[in-house]
Amino acid sequence: MTPEDAEALRILVQARSGVMVNPANTYQIETRLGPIARREGAGGIGELIGVIRTGRDERLMWAVTEAMVCTETWFFRDVEPFDRLKHEVLPTLSASRDRPIRLWSASCATGQEAWSMAMCVTEAHGLRSDARIELFASDLSEAGLQKAQSGLYTQFEAQRGLPIRMLLRYFEKQDEMWQVRPELSRAVRWRRINLLSDLTPLGEMDVIFCRNTLAQFDKNSRRRVLEQFRAMLAEDGYLFLGAAERADDIEGFFPTSLNGLYRRRPAQQVQAA
Repeated sequence: MTPEDAEALRILVQARSGVMVNPANTYQIETRLGPIARREGAGGIGELIGVIRTGRDERLMWAVTEAMVCTETWFFRDVEPFDRLKHEVLPTLSASRDRPIRLWSASCATGQEAWSMAMCVTEAHGLRSDARIELFASDLSEAGLQKAQSGLYTQFEAQRGLPIRMLLRYFEKQDEMWQVRPELSRAVRWRRINLLSDLTPLGEMDVIFCRNTLAQFDKNSRRRVLEQFRAMLAEDGYLFLGAAERADDIEGFFPTSLNGLYRRRPAQQVQAA
């Protein structure tokens, strides 16, 4: 792979997803694109990118983009955001809602975050008896979504972050794998979404999880996504980012006491600022 090939890859992925690829990280590029090159019958990564540079194979360009934006995840990552969702956020929203509470895992990768949210919903205390909750999950990667929706995980994936009590309650053993039980699988609706697209059709959300994703975006794409989140978040809604990600430089958001947790500033306060 030549420097020109690496630069062409960087431009493609950033334009289509907002994610910044480091051209110097040849190991990551080869690891992620090698299977695609073999599947397509290309002689190597360089030949694969050569096809992409012609701009004629839309399917292949998206396959490469999706492979490069694939993110690592695990159940209940960082723990505290999920504790806050279960013990504070859901009960608080339940007290003020006469409509369904709408939750969105906006970059769910292979699904562990969305299933963790579903388990929090099931185990939350202090909800009104008539509380209704809708949970949506999305990702750019078709392959990631297929795995997420299947709810099927290896022993290593299942044990990574998932307490044994919850593993046994919400999953069932299938040979050497663990399968999400049907009663939990019905709690999540899945959809392929590019965060750089128009998110308006999704409607208003009460809780958005988009953790450890925007740190990979270029500055303009990150701002664009956050501004869309602000517009679609209910006035008393919550935005969960990764601990190292920030939204308080976007007018209308302010941080809470937990790193990565933001509230939407009431409209009257924004107008008065």
